[in-house]
This record gives sequence, structure tokens and C-alpha cells, in this order.
Amino acid sequence: PRPLAAAGPTGATLTAGAEPARASSGHAGPGGSAGQVDPARASSRRARLRASRYTGHVTDDMKRLGRPTVTDIIDELQWRGLLAQHTDLAALREHLASGPVTFYCGYDPTAPSLHHGHLVQLIVMRHLQLAGHKPLALVGGATGQIGDPRQSGERQLQPTEVVQGWAQKLRDQISRFLDFEGPAAARMVNNLDWTQQMSAIDLLRTIGKYFRVGTMLNKDIVARRIASDEGISYTEFSYQVLQANDFLELFRRYGCTLETGGNDQWGNMVGGVDLIHKVDGADAHVMTTPIITKADGTKFGKSEGGAIWLDPQMMSPYAFYQFWLQVSDEDVVRFLKIFTFLDRARIEELEAEVAARPHQRAAQKALAAAVTSMVHGDQELARVQAATKALWGGGDMKELDEASLRAATADLPRASVPLGEASVADALVAVGFERGKSAARRTVASGGVSVNNVRVSDADAPLTESDALPGSLVLLRKGRKNLAVVELV
Repeated sequence: PRPLAAAGPTGATLTAGAEPARASSGHAGPGGSAGQVDPARASSRRARLRASRYTGHVTDDMKRLGRPTVTDIIDELQWRGLLAQHTDLAALREHLASGPVTFYCGYDPTAPSLHHGHLVQLIVMRHLQLAGHKPLALVGGATGQIGDPRQSGERQLQPTEVVQGWAQKLRDQISRFLDFEGPAAARMVNNLDWTQQMSAIDLLRTIGKYFRVGTMLNKDIVARRIASDEGISYTEFSYQVLQANDFLELFRRYGCTLETGGNDQWGNMVGGVDLIHKVDGADAHVMTTPIITKADGTKFGKSEGGAIWLDPQMMSPYAFYQFWLQVSDEDVVRFLKIFTFLDRARIEELEAEVAARPHQRAAQKALAAAVTSMVHGDQELARVQAATKALWGGGDMKELDEASLRAATADLPRASVPLGEASVADALVAVGFERGKSAARRTVASGGVSVNNVRVSDADAPLTESDALPGSLVLLRKGRKNLAVVELV
């Protein structure tokens, strides 16, 4: 949702699990005026909460993914660790309880793919949709050309045609996570549709007049950038106005009354709530997810190759699966709640497994399987599990297709040797496992070498067509943990 920056805004003090204070600027916030709650209204609220429980919203997807065992979508999101800040919590509960709510989340095409941070928002959207609410997935064809301010440095502006191409790729990715049919059907929208129609005069007269420069300057990222050597351009400074206008437009066009997003977007999101209240006199709501961190406090979601992309061309399904498989015992239960739809009973079973038999990594395997299936599909999951078993569990290497094999061995040492001429000993030297053929022969004689998971005894045997896996590759193993790839040319 929008670019995922690292820090939240100054003054963002409304946190999950506690009733937030009423807003003090101009109006009392979407919950209405501060003060005592009307008993009649409270009774009506409780009745609507009872009526809005998941009963009646059950779909085949909910049965397949695991129907929530709690009675309120807010409770479900809180239990999963998917709720950080929000506008008035009682008002938000009441609003969601009162009937299907149209909500939105925005995704800017600042790269050709979504990543794991956007995945959190897609999961929140799916939870809300499964509870009967109607998603609007906004692709920022306009805001993607501007760029949300980052902690440091201006974003490089991309050509319009590049941004529009990336926008289409994001649309394709988002469409796999939501249901576009039925009573809670999702809708794709693009903010270029209304933003490009506005003149500079329109923007300043109809939207800009409602923003106070002092408030805009106090936004955490803006304040940091102003204090830095590079400063901030008016282009990025004005981004918050465009995002607020998106919420207003969606409110007017589709009756959208809730925005979801990452915690770093809190300031921009509240700006939309204020704009709707000032322009149309209506209440709206926002809620954010926390920035996902690991148990040691560091930000979660970087691999050796960079971001955890959802596009298989930017991060192979095998590498994606392996990333989730390597999650620590300290983090895995929390990530099962955040990144999967497994129900509470199943997650508690896996939590017990982590405590009793951590070496079996049952929770990590369940996490990797669930997220890979959700992002890449069951067929790709089966391929990467087969590749994982073949590489590390002694499975049949010849059952793998070339794409899975190359992805699974992408980070291994490799060398090329002539087909039919190079021996096993030559290959061991070529990949750097041994310094010379004499040492290679001794290692083979000791039973420490296998070719394609089959132990070899003749170090001078040539590598031939019969040894070649798809792509003319050979997997060479020394001991249990030393793997390399030899390409026969």
C-alpha cells in the first residue's frame, strides 16, 4: 500500500488494543463528539455486533482457508497482529458491524512487482472481504508518477509509460488475491482516472484550501526530509494531498468509508479522513498494520538478493519458498498468524510443535507452503517442494523440470566441463571442492561423493549424457552439505 516507508508519523498514538483518545483538531473524529455514550446507542451497537458475526458470510474460501474462530473481524485482525493504529475503535467496530462496508487500499507502481509488505495489505483486504466487506484495490497510476517521500533522498521519477506498464502488472498481481464476483465483489480502480482530469486551479481551489501547511510540515517523514541536507521537493511534499483526495473520490464514487494500509501511511490516511469530514461533513475510518519486524527488532523481509518480490521473474518460487522456510523459531508462530489463513486451532498445534520438536521445523514448513501456495499456486508449490526434497532430502533429481532445477541451484557453486570427457574427479576440482585429482580420488574412494544423489565409487568415470539432468546439469555433492552444479558442454 503505497510505498512502504520505515517510520510512522509523529503524533500517531492510536494503538490497537486500547480505546484511542478523541481527535482534538477541528472535529471530534469519525467516532462523533467526545463525551458519554448514549445507552440506547450502545445497546443498538451490541445488537449490530451480534448480527454481523461471521455467520452468514461463510464462503467456500473460508472453509478452505479456515473460518475465523472469533466473532468480530477486528478481534480476528488483532489476534493475528494485523492491527496497529486506527481511528476511534468503538466507532470502527460499530461501522463494520452495521453492514457491508466499502473499503480501499492503495498500491503505487513504483516497481514492476509487489513485495511481501504489500502482501500483508492484500491479506488484510482478503480477511475483510471474507467477512462480507467490499474491497476497492487502488493502483496509483497518478501517485505512482509522484512517489511518496522516503526517509532519505528523492525518488527517481519514471517515464509515464513505464509507470503505466508497472500499474498493469500490479493489477494482474492483486487480482489473484481477491474475489471479483458475488455480493462482496472487489473492484479495481486507478487514481489516474480522476487525478488527470484536475487542473492545477481545481486542485488548489477544491482540495488544497482544506490543508494547513503547518500540519503538512509536521508529518514525520516531511519533517525529517526538511531537516536533511537534500530537503524535499514540492512534488513529494504534495503527495499527501493526492492520497487524501483519493479517499474523498472513492467516498463519493463508491461510498468508501474505510482505508487500510501500512503504519507508515498513518499521516496520509488521516489526512483523507479529515478531508472527507471538512468537504462533505461525513465520517470515515482508517486502520493500519504494523511494520513487520523480527524478534530481534530488525525489519523483516530482506533476502540476499534484495526484497521479497511476488513476481516469479524477480524472485523464483523456489527462492521464495526457501525464504519462508528459514524463518526463526522465535518468529514463525507470529508470521503464521500474519501471513496465512490457517485457523487458530491449527496455529496452536504448530506452536506446540515448535516447543516440543523445533528441529523438525513443522511450523516453518507449514508457513512456507501456505504463503507459496497463496502467491504462486499449488502447482508451483509442488515443484519447489520436490526440488527441496531432491536437493536436501535425497529425492529423484531426474523428476525435476529445468526451470525448477535452475532456480533451486541458482546460488550454488558451478562450473562447466566437456561432456563425455571430464571425469567425476575433474568436476570436483572444477567446482573447487578439491585442489587436485589425487585428493578428488581419495574423497571418492572414501564414499564421500555423489552425482545426482547417487554415491559414486569410480573417480575417473566420465560424465556422460546419462548423467545429465534437464538443462545438461549435474548435481555434485561432497559430504552432506557441500553442493555444486556442473554444466556439461
